[in-house]
Parts: sequence; C-alpha cells; structure tokens
Amino acid sequence: TFLNRARANQKAALAGVVHEAKVDPKIGQLIAALEGAQDLTLVQKANLREAKTSFARNTRLSTELASKMAQLESEGYSAWVRARESGDYGAFQPMLMEILELRKTMLALTKPEMTLYNAAIDDFDPRMEASRLTEIFDSVKHDLTPLIKNIAAKSAAQPDLQKVKPALRGGAEWDPAKQAEMCKEIAQAIGFDFERGRMDVSVHPFTGGSHPSDVRITTRYSEENWIEGIAGTIHECGHAMYEQGRSKSQLDLPASEALGMATHESQSLLWERMVGQSRSFWVWATPIVHKYFPHTKDCTPEDFYRAVNIVKPSLIRVDADEVTYPLHVIVRFELERALFDGSIDMAELPKAWDDKMEAYLGVRPPSNKEGVLQDVHWSGGAFGYFPSYSLGAMIATQLFDKAKEDIADLEGKIAKGQFLELKTWLNTNVHESGSTHPSADELLEAVTGSKLKPEIFVRYLNTKYTDIYGL
Repeated sequence: TFLNRARANQKAALAGVVHEAKVDPKIGQLIAALEGAQDLTLVQKANLREAKTSFARNTRLSTELASKMAQLESEGYSAWVRARESGDYGAFQPMLMEILELRKTMLALTKPEMTLYNAAIDDFDPRMEASRLTEIFDSVKHDLTPLIKNIAAKSAAQPDLQKVKPALRGGAEWDPAKQAEMCKEIAQAIGFDFERGRMDVSVHPFTGGSHPSDVRITTRYSEENWIEGIAGTIHECGHAMYEQGRSKSQLDLPASEALGMATHESQSLLWERMVGQSRSFWVWATPIVHKYFPHTKDCTPEDFYRAVNIVKPSLIRVDADEVTYPLHVIVRFELERALFDGSIDMAELPKAWDDKMEAYLGVRPPSNKEGVLQDVHWSGGAFGYFPSYSLGAMIATQLFDKAKEDIADLEGKIAKGQFLELKTWLNTNVHESGSTHPSADELLEAVTGSKLKPEIFVRYLNTKYTDIYGL
C-alpha cells in the first residue's frame, strides 16, 4: 500500500510538470502569430488546428487538477486490482464514483462546448459523438444478432463445427520458446522493422516506445493457447507499423500524431483479422507452423483457418471472437452513456451489466470479476475509450475493401507471403497522413470515398461466417 501511494504521488508530481510545459505562454504566442498566416498547406493547417485545440484545452485546466487526476488514476488501479480479485464491486464503487466525478469536472472545464460524454469520447476519437456512435452501434447490434443466433443454432445441431484438430489444441508440444521464434519470423515477414523496434514478452500484449524510431511491442505465449501468441504478435505489429510509418517530415508535430484510438485499432485489427484470420494467410503460414511444430504436419491450411475462427459467446471481452466482440463493446458504451446522462446510478451498474450481457449474448456473469470488474479502463478514468475497439474493426474492413480494389490480387499475394504492397498502401493512405484529417470519418472519406459504413463490416462477417458454418 505504501509503495502504491508513493507511485501515485510520483505520477501526480510528474503530471504537474508536464502540464506546466503544455501551458507555456510561448506556445500561445506562436499559435497567435501563425493564425494570420496565408497560404498554409493542408498539413500546416492541421498542425495549427491541433496545436490550437490542445493548448486551449490545457490552459483551461489547472495544474492541481491534472496532478489530482494522475494520482487518482494510480490509486484507482490499485483499488480495482483488489476489488477484481475478490469480485467485490461495493469496495470499488466509491473510488469509481470519485474518478467519474473528477473526469466530468475536467471535461466540463476543458471542452465546455461539448456534452460531457461527447467530450469523453473525443479524448480517444477526435470529433466523434455519442449520437453517431448510437446510430452505428444500433445498426450493428440489429444486424449481428441474427448471425450470432444462427451460428449458435448450427453449432448446437452440429457440434463438430466447433471442434479443433487434436494437434491444434493446447499442450506441452507448444514450447513457448519456439513460439517466440516463430512469431518473430512472422512479425518480420509482415513488415515490423526490427531496426527501429524490438519485441518482448509481457503479461498483457502492448505497443509502446518513445518515438517512431524506437517502437516496442510485447506479446505472450502459453502451451494451452498457441493462437494467442500469433494473434497478439500480428495485432501489436499493426499498431507498431502505424507508429513506424508516421510522416518523417512532420515528426514531433501534431499532424504526425496518430488519428485517435479507433484509427490506431483499425491498423492492428486489419492485420490481425483481415490478414491473420484469412484463408490466404494460412496458406502461407501453415508451413511455417509445421517447421517449428512438426506435430501439426498433418493439419491443412483449412484446419488452421477454422481453428482461429470459432464463434462462441463468452463472458470476457478480451477473449471474444470477432463476431460477438462488438456486443461486448456495445454493452459498455450503453452503460457509459447512461452513467453520463444520469439514467443509471453507479450502484446499479453490476446488475445492468449482467442484464445486458444476458440479453445481447445469452451469457450471465457468475460474479462481478467476470462482469463489471473485468476491465481496467474505468479505474483510470478512461470513459469513452471502449467504442474505439469496435470502430477500429469497422474502419479496418472498409480500408481493406479499398486496398483490395487498389492492389491487384491482394489475397493471392497474402497467400504467397507478399505483404509489402499492403503495408506500403497503409503507409501512404493512413500512417503518413497522421492527424491531417480532423476525424476518422474524414480520413475514410479521403481514402475510400465515404465516411464509416458499418454495413461493410456486417457484410464481411456475414459472408465469412456463413461460409465457415454453412448457414
């Protein structure tokens, strides 16, 4: 407890120092001097727009509040860890209430022109609004529910559809050290630049690093679940290649920054799902797995493809398949929206969570550990973050559709392990543009000709899983 408190105090002190640098009056003077400039390029206008927005919001926030939030985030994490372990939501509720109220205060101060929940969403996905998310998620929920029910019915009638070949189940043969070698080979092949980054192991996979010239990724390996190692590697490579691909001419300027979390997530999910969970990928990858794990030599690309594309409703978001995952996000979005508009009380959150999980996915958490306490996000004040995950999946499908139009025989090239054209296409159309476009919708309009269209995502899932399950 003492160490946790000391860590919280350190984070608060550092947050205060960083905030002071962000509100240096010289920044405001530079912005004012540039506002009258003529003939700025599109990128220069974006730099000015983003710098002006950030500076205005930072100057509305006191150093004391910035420090207090950093301290509360650290204390909140420790409280969440304890509550999650015991499943005791009541022990965490007062801290969660304090975090939410402080976030609301900060959002009201920094973005007075927005509703509170729009302001929270904007922290992670610039200029996205709750009304647009409601429109997108209501459509997806309506369209995916029949597919999930049809897959469940077909699986109940034909249980073999959910079975994995014995060699592809977990076991001692899946040596984590060999998995690490294999995943490094795959990471290099799809385009992660080891000259400007490195790959390690951690409890939870993540992408970090201080600069596009130093991008760090981690994944994890287990004998019980070899798929997790490959999927985690490809997913984090997607994030990392976005960072490594940012504009060299604009580095350290606002326009070079990634365009929000949904766009970042689109890059990881495009590689993980559109590539790594495709038939074409497994035509290429199967011999690689055979090389490292000879016990799989009788498994075909189709066996691998089906093993990584099983659909089954689950309690835990991070373990969910790509068909049911959006409903996990929608549960969280609807609860956050209700917390912000006051239509639900904090004490009612666990039951509301369980009720929605049962209504949307047909599963009811046996305890709060598998329910409302499963995610770390709210303990750090990250309200408005969850929508990014499913928005990212939808953006990924729309971008990949366009890439298939622009790159001849893309699926055939993936089957041969030829990933460079796709990576270059993403570098040009997404990575290098950074935050030049004000929002993900405007980026998609520039690249694909239309803002986000959730029907493309639904069509992708319907087509793929109707084929896999013979619906």
